[in-house]
Amino acid sequence: MTTMRRRTFLGWAAATFTSQTQGAAARPLRSRPNIVFLFSDEHRWQSMSCSEMPELHTPNMARLAAEGTMFTHCISNLPVCSPYRGMLMTGRWPHQQGVTDNGIPLDSQQVTIGKAFKSAGYRTGYIGKWHLGGVRAEPFGFDESLIWTEDNTHWDTARYHPREGEPIRPKGYNARLMTDQAMEFIGEKDHRPFFLMVSWNPPHSDFLDAPDEKKVLYPPGSLPWRANVPESVRRGGEMKENAIWSKSTWPYCQGYHAHISAIDDEIGRVLACLEERGLDGETLVIYTSDHGSMMGSHGLGGKRQPYDESLRVPFFIRWPGVAPKKRIVRSLFGAPDIMPTLCGLAGLSIPDSCTGRDLSRSILSGHDPDSEPQLIMHISKAHASGGENHPAPLFRGLRTERYTYAVREDGPWLLFDNRTDPFQLANRIDDPALAETRKKLHVEMIKRLRKAGDPFVSK
Repeated sequence: MTTMRRRTFLGWAAATFTSQTQGAAARPLRSRPNIVFLFSDEHRWQSMSCSEMPELHTPNMARLAAEGTMFTHCISNLPVCSPYRGMLMTGRWPHQQGVTDNGIPLDSQQVTIGKAFKSAGYRTGYIGKWHLGGVRAEPFGFDESLIWTEDNTHWDTARYHPREGEPIRPKGYNARLMTDQAMEFIGEKDHRPFFLMVSWNPPHSDFLDAPDEKKVLYPPGSLPWRANVPESVRRGGEMKENAIWSKSTWPYCQGYHAHISAIDDEIGRVLACLEERGLDGETLVIYTSDHGSMMGSHGLGGKRQPYDESLRVPFFIRWPGVAPKKRIVRSLFGAPDIMPTLCGLAGLSIPDSCTGRDLSRSILSGHDPDSEPQLIMHISKAHASGGENHPAPLFRGLRTERYTYAVREDGPWLLFDNRTDPFQLANRIDDPALAETRKKLHVEMIKRLRKAGDPFVSK
């Protein structure tokens, strides 16, 4: 199956990117690293053998942790597919670039991570789920793109879209097919360093169509329920206030984690490809996800929630000989920080349009960055499953090192002390002992919302 074509490089983008800050010293083109940015859909932080589920089979994620840096508090600030991707692509908050829900395209006039790397001389590629409108990533700075659609069913039905000709519907597990295309991109002969983004659909639902060889790893009772999953859900009952996403009985839990183990295999294939081609030492590899999944916690399914199962996602950086090994960073890190940080790691000028932080100096030096509070939000559900009837409430909030604070349009909603209550079981929003804390959190939230251009502050 021919999935990639060599294309003549017609010239780099003419846009000028002025430096906001330099995270790593500027390097000549040939000394800059290749970057492979791998991300899946709906993989929560808690579900890995190297995080909170040692029973899970994820040896390659554990390898990334052993051979690189693992962020334990990477936050999906708006835990929905398209809004995360809008922040990832631009380093900007949703109201600054317009993608506030699924179904809203990203404006191709935005300064994007693809444009930043292409203008610096990188060969750029994007493979997999796009979810930002259309089926081409070239207008966003990518020399080559193979966008996949209809990929929530993970076998035989998804299509990818070549630049020319009709969409192609190959047979097989779509994450594996996307990896095949990624390895072909990596193998193209070119004098330039490359920047490749690979967006796998699993473990996003359909949870029930995970590979059979991964399902058998998890017979009933082999994986623990989180402490905040109600007994009624463990017994197979429908989740409270969430009939749309009643998918946390055992077959769904089994399938979700089986997909994660399948994605782990794909990470391993990418790492092996880099090693076989002698690119391992000059390639920076990242693995993360767009958002988490409740999977029955608090009696809920899906995402779009302010709880850690929805917000916290994996984030690994592996750069042999450069980034420290076996390093655990507990500092908070958000989606808008990714673009400026990757630019900094590559020694690129960071576009002035980015509002996220560049953490590259901290990553390379081995010193933990300052932990800044992260905005959390659910802005719109017009394009959610069920539309405006989707049960997840709209909210704004703040995730700090210790607290989670959330406000709905009708007033304060949640306050958790994550240090003493890691499963977020005790809502202390009306606790007099935390009244001053709540006030400070609210002031900080409002300040950050204003900087993010969020009109919620005027309501």
